[in-house]
Amino acid sequence: MTDLDLPTANLVSFALTCLVIELTPGPNMGYLAVLGATAGRRAGLAAVAGVALGLLVVGVGAALGLAAVIAASPALYEALRWAGIVYFLWLAWDGWREADEIVPEAAEVQRSNALYFGRGLMTNLLNPKAMVFYVAVLPSFVDPARAVAAQTLALSLLFVVIATVLHASIVLLSSTARRFLSNAAQRRLTARALSLVLVGIALWFAWSTGRGIG
Repeated sequence: MTDLDLPTANLVSFALTCLVIELTPGPNMGYLAVLGATAGRRAGLAAVAGVALGLLVVGVGAALGLAAVIAASPALYEALRWAGIVYFLWLAWDGWREADEIVPEAAEVQRSNALYFGRGLMTNLLNPKAMVFYVAVLPSFVDPARAVAAQTLALSLLFVVIATVLHASIVLLSSTARRFLSNAAQRRLTARALSLVLVGIALWFAWSTGRGIG
């Protein structure tokens, strides 16, 4: 076995850990469910792609030591945490505001997919809990006698794959609810209700991340 090889048992244990963590309700799950139900499948999957890239960027940062630096600095951690809270509140306000506008169709929907991709990316770049995972959980599956950075990148990629499959499933399931919203009034009411859900996600995010790593 080379320095880059990971034992099968180690990979299986890590995969199961990732699965349990991702099945626990959190900001990504809530946001993607809201988006799938209100904006539809394509918008939701665009956001899933953004979330995946965000998780991968954080994983690369962890391999380079950035996650450990943020975890060791209360000021940086708090700045990142509050930026994430404000961002979720902004998403809630934006969803409430857009509920009064005509539901976009065809070309307008295609144009907005890039926006949803960017939002999915930002929700993870501003999520300190992602950093916590890479600092507090992932290292326990890394063999310090082998290439640590390479192992971290490999495990990060596995985590992103598992998370993306689950996130895409959430979008596909939640988007089925959209077909029952037959008119603009129903969609407007649903969009506003789900904007309030985003406020709840922001508050939960503030509470859960306030405990930090320790």
